[in-house]
Amino acid sequence: MVQNIFLDSKQSNKKIDVSILTSALLIVLGVLGIMLPAFSSLVAETWLALILISTGAAKFVYALQGRQESGFVLKILLSILYFSTGIGLLFYPLPGLLTLTLLLGSFFLTEGTFELFLAFRLRPKSNWTWVLVNGIITLFLGGLVWFQWPSNAPWLLGTLLGVSILFSGISRLMLSLNGRDNSMDSLGMGPSNSEIESTESDSTNQGETPISS
Repeated sequence: MVQNIFLDSKQSNKKIDVSILTSALLIVLGVLGIMLPAFSSLVAETWLALILISTGAAKFVYALQGRQESGFVLKILLSILYFSTGIGLLFYPLPGLLTLTLLLGSFFLTEGTFELFLAFRLRPKSNWTWVLVNGIITLFLGGLVWFQWPSNAPWLLGTLLGVSILFSGISRLMLSLNGRDNSMDSLGMGPSNSEIESTESDSTNQGETPISS
C-alpha cells in the first residue's frame, strides 16, 4: 500500500512538473506578447479569423444536414456571415484590427456602465465600492480606447493578449507550486505539525532563565 501511495505521488509530481513548465512557457509568451504588441495583435486577429471560418463551415454543414427543418435559409445565411467575416479578417488584417479595437472599446464602455448600475444596486452591502471601482476603471479603459482610436489599433490587442497570457501563467505557476508543496507534505518530506510544535517548545524552554532558590 505504501508503494502504491508512493507511485501515485510520483505521477502527481510529474503532472505538477509539466504544469510548471507550461506555466513558464505561458509567462515567456506573455512577456513576448507585451514586447511585440503589433505581432501579437496580428496573431490574435488571425486566431479569431480561423475560429470564425471553422465555425462558419461547421454551421454550414449542420444546416445542410437539417435542410428539411425550418429556418434552413437563416442557418445558411448565418454560416455565410461567420465564414465571410473570418475571410475578411484573414485577408484584410489592418481594417480588421481597426474594427476589433473599436469593438473592444465599445465592450469596455458597455461593461463599465453595467458595473456602475450593479454597484449602486449593491450599495447597502459592505463590498459595493469594489464593484464601483471596477466599473469606473472599465469605463476609463473604454474611453481610452475610443479616444486613442485608430492610432492604438496596431498595439492594443497584442498588449492586452500578452497581459492576459502573462497573468494566466503566473496564476498557474502559483497553483502548481502550492500543489507540489502539498504533495511533499503528504509524503512526510516537509516538517510535520508535531515537529514544528516540538521545535517551538524547545526554543521557548531555552529562552527561559532558571530561577535560583
